Amino acid sequence: RAMDSRMVFVLLWMLLLSTSTGIKLDGNGYVDVVIAISSKVPQDNRLIDKIKKMATEGSLYLYHALDEKVYFREATILVPPQWNGTNFTKRIMLLIDNANPSYGFEPYTKQYGECGAEGEYIHFTPEYLLNDTFIELYGSRGRIFVHEWAHLRWGVFDECNGEKPFYHSNGRIEATRCSKNIKVEFYEVTAGGSLQQCSIDPQTLLPTEGCKIFLNRNEITNRSIMFLPGLDAVTTFCHENDHNYEAPNMQNKKCGKATWTVIFEDSVDKDALRSLKPLQSPPPPPSFKVVQRKQRVVCLILDVSKSMEGSRILQQQQAATHFLRHIIEDQARVGIASFSTFASTLSPLTTIDSDTTRENLIKLLPKVAGGWTKMCLGLSQGLQILREDNGDALGDEIVFLTDGQTDNIAGCVQSAVQSGAIIHTLAFSDSAAPELTEMAIKTGGKFLSPNDKTTSNQLMDAFASLTLSTGDYTNEPVQLESVGARTSDWFNGTVSVDQTVGNKTSFVIIYEINFPSVYIQSPSGSVYTQTNLSHDVSQKTVTLNIPGTTEHGDWKYSIQTTILQALTLTVTSQATQADQFSDGTKPMIMFAEVSQNYRPVINADVWATLESETGSVHTLRLLDNGAGADAFQDDGIYSRYFIKMVNGRSSLKVRVKNQDGQTRFAVLYIHGCVINGKLQLNHPKPLVFVEPLDVGNFTRTDTGESFEVTLSGTAPPNFPPNRITDLSAVIQEDTVLLNWTAPGEDLDQGRAKSYEIRWSFDLKMLRFNFSNGYSVNTTAVSPQETGSVEQHSFNLNITIQNGTTIFFAVQSEDKQNAKSETSNIAQASKILPGPKSSGISNPDMNFTGLHPWWKKTSF
Repeated sequence: RAMDSRMVFVLLWMLLLSTSTGIKLDGNGYVDVVIAISSKVPQDNRLIDKIKKMATEGSLYLYHALDEKVYFREATILVPPQWNGTNFTKRIMLLIDNANPSYGFEPYTKQYGECGAEGEYIHFTPEYLLNDTFIELYGSRGRIFVHEWAHLRWGVFDECNGEKPFYHSNGRIEATRCSKNIKVEFYEVTAGGSLQQCSIDPQTLLPTEGCKIFLNRNEITNRSIMFLPGLDAVTTFCHENDHNYEAPNMQNKKCGKATWTVIFEDSVDKDALRSLKPLQSPPPPPSFKVVQRKQRVVCLILDVSKSMEGSRILQQQQAATHFLRHIIEDQARVGIASFSTFASTLSPLTTIDSDTTRENLIKLLPKVAGGWTKMCLGLSQGLQILREDNGDALGDEIVFLTDGQTDNIAGCVQSAVQSGAIIHTLAFSDSAAPELTEMAIKTGGKFLSPNDKTTSNQLMDAFASLTLSTGDYTNEPVQLESVGARTSDWFNGTVSVDQTVGNKTSFVIIYEINFPSVYIQSPSGSVYTQTNLSHDVSQKTVTLNIPGTTEHGDWKYSIQTTILQALTLTVTSQATQADQFSDGTKPMIMFAEVSQNYRPVINADVWATLESETGSVHTLRLLDNGAGADAFQDDGIYSRYFIKMVNGRSSLKVRVKNQDGQTRFAVLYIHGCVINGKLQLNHPKPLVFVEPLDVGNFTRTDTGESFEVTLSGTAPPNFPPNRITDLSAVIQEDTVLLNWTAPGEDLDQGRAKSYEIRWSFDLKMLRFNFSNGYSVNTTAVSPQETGSVEQHSFNLNITIQNGTTIFFAVQSEDKQNAKSETSNIAQASKILPGPKSSGISNPDMNFTGLHPWWKKTSF
């Protein structure tokens, strides 16, 4: 997801293991494909033509690649509001997070999940789409689109590895590839352009960095799209019968099976692909809609029924005030409706053009509750307000807050969904109607279920999360802190205002009973007290608005109360420049992406708090260690399984801070492959930044969507330890050294009971019949706490011959004897230096050079 060049950004998801990007497979055709152009991309109508050509070419390539079963039927191209042109429909479609400002040129797909799980988005840059010289390097755009589509839709991974282009296989040096039927040779290219035999690294006994992989053009198979989509001969994915299980690539590490198998057995489309019949003839080209974003139009529909009396109506007023004062962006149009026994328009659509306009809207917020909860009347009133500007509600937003305790809303859900509005629903009670969730899901809105505890701050957080990104983060609010406590003494803490924010900073304190004493100290020592604060007695709110650019550093707050009461603090700033369901049978995964300038922020302290409507609270530290729920180490995406499920709705909040000065930027690259026909390119190095790696002090909080659990049994199931995915092996003389990251007792939490280690000379046997492998004595191996580094060395009690390759795998077991899936297969070879290394030859062939394709990810 995009952000300003100096912005520290936290993006939060909580997803089921199999999630939806909003794309649908309707019969044989994919629909609801949205290709969004960022607001920061200057207008160039050639981009639209290039996108259409890429998707059209990709549709036919996809049709041939997948047994003539699927193609791209419909796509929407979403252009920014500042672009001019009469050919654009002046209406908004659902904006997904697939639009990012360009960073580098290479295409990539953001993947967070496990094998078979959908990714988040594909990223293309204007430079890549407009510069045809990239076609020579990467291959046709349609082919690359299908390669990235496979990442996005089916959760498969690359089959080459720029970091490990070579490996040993039974005494022979092999190239990392799929399939092994692709004939390759290895050469170094001299300064004069001639070829010579590769040098061998004496430490690894593998070719040195200058060694290139060459393909024999006359012996190239039609596989594989995840290896070399740019080759004309490549037209399909690697199948089981020619999958290279030995290759040290990400596909084997994450999936351990052929790409084709994952697509047809593990992906979101598995059932459809197995049942679909091939088309009788090639598909028609995709149909395209070019749609233009417009200014945001939002209607607040607020419940004022009798059950909202007391603290609920006050909390609604406080949170809606925060939304109108600090969250909704300038030039948006906002209307307000209320409902109980009857529905009323409190404000027609009004353009946010000044602070005065914001304050006038705040004065109109309802303060009194009474009557019945007629939700359908409220929805109807809100839709009527939205239709005032252009006759319909298509693409407009509704923020629908209700405690939903008496009325049956089922009768108006369909009409609300058909209106085309994006409906965010806030269920402000533990008995709100399930249709509230349905409306949010069907319209692309958020479902949030904040509780009404005076210390939770959840309603404030819910309203603060209702932002709509345009790709320009310079004017979007960032929540630095959100915390609450019940005390009769001091409520103290520190908020770090880092270099990326500081515009329009506000400290909002809400008290329950009596006005407390407030002291807020800037990093340089200036103290703000009651005389500097704005006090709204009716809303029980104290606000400090910092004029100009806020001083960067640690701000300290001290709030004192002499009576026992609830206090909450919310700190919001801006850049100085830019639901889910579960039945409990599957774990859920929490993701928090922390980035600045599209670069991952690593070593941060990231904690997720999950609070159920019954009051149970679970706090988990999210990890970026490439183990358990985390897909890639040090990519700035912190992950963890959530297994402590209870019936009902739960809400999620994440807090991010620097970790004792250890927080750093990471340089991230994911590897693919391209053809270099001219043999002139060297292995590229990771991009080196001249900026300092230190991020500095910062804090962020973010609120995820609410989710609901309906347990299929009396209690959540016992989850086994998570699958180990980073097992590695080395043979030194006749001793084997294994390394891996410890799993948990339940997935990635706790401590497993025991390990079972097996080895074999046959990789496939170990992969598919683990119990048939030779057993390693593990009585001396006691599993450590999840996330720890495990090491185990042992002798195989056999003489390992030179050139021998041996394969290893691990399973772990919990206290209830539930076993994990078999780990990734690690391989090690005993290679002794000799007069001449095997596997390097130089026959007279027609060669094409193979070059690693380093794909930068969005930070």
